[in-house]
Amino acid sequence: MEFQPIERCAQAFQQSVTAEEIQAICHRVFGADARAVSAVELGLGMYNTTYRVTVTGQERPVILRVAPEPERQFRSERQLMRNEYASLPWLTAIAPLMPQVVAADWSHEVIGRDWMIQSLLDGVPAPDRLGAYPRSARPGFFRQMGSIAKAVHAVRGPHFGPVAGPSYITWSQAVIASLRDIAADLDGIGLDAADLREVTALAAEHHLLLDEITEPCMLSGDLWTVNVMLDATAPEPLITGVLDLDRTLWGDPAADWTIRMALARPGTERDAFWDDDGYGAPDRSPSAVWRSRIYEARHIGAIRLERHRLGDTGGVRCTYDDLAVVLAELT
Repeated sequence: MEFQPIERCAQAFQQSVTAEEIQAICHRVFGADARAVSAVELGLGMYNTTYRVTVTGQERPVILRVAPEPERQFRSERQLMRNEYASLPWLTAIAPLMPQVVAADWSHEVIGRDWMIQSLLDGVPAPDRLGAYPRSARPGFFRQMGSIAKAVHAVRGPHFGPVAGPSYITWSQAVIASLRDIAADLDGIGLDAADLREVTALAAEHHLLLDEITEPCMLSGDLWTVNVMLDATAPEPLITGVLDLDRTLWGDPAADWTIRMALARPGTERDAFWDDDGYGAPDRSPSAVWRSRIYEARHIGAIRLERHRLGDTGGVRCTYDDLAVVLAELT
């Protein structure tokens, strides 16, 4: 088998599996006579380890995604692949854009990690293609992003919190639990979480503002340009695929990462996200603005964890300044 893993140090968060383990996975899914001809690790994503695998007897390559070893996972990010799998029956509104699951295995009988095989999406990653278009063409891309986000947020669920659980009766309970988990993860790696605990206390004190959200809506959790595929030859940006929806949860659509990113650079082509034929205008009422600051603090806490995981010490330091600004706005 032609095997092309990405070389990383032993301390790196993402770790490759072996060629023998990939063969064992292919035997489990496609039969004892199947053989992986090639497995190329893709540099996409910063959580799961992903390979494009060519298997005998299959017309097209497949995508193998392997979760981190259980002991490497933060409590705020535990079993994300299982959460994505549990989300699929709720995401039929964007099913034509999503890869199909060929097989998923949580048993750890083949390897000691969760893994999933999915169909290969057509197109190229948006970060590799979007820059080739003139800026005048890019609003159409963000308008499509808004339409996709709107379709996801229109789905209603049975509880608040991650799709696969734990579940919460109120939105404030889900938000506070998430903030506490992130703070506990920061404690576990030796980073100061006092600022995030201040935010948690404010969320608890003003929980009625959070509980104005009474309907659990589907949040994609991580939908933005890095998780989108574009047509390789279309004269204007055309989204052909959406992937890696493993951070889905039920809650307030305004808490979604997608909304945060769409608001990040006003006065640019991103403004098309909010067009009537995209997402529509955001809620800017006083209570919505207050909630958005709680959500921003939660995002910054998660960013702090990710930057630590990537060894970005300067980036970690910046999150303390960013969160200080949010706290000043909340108090």
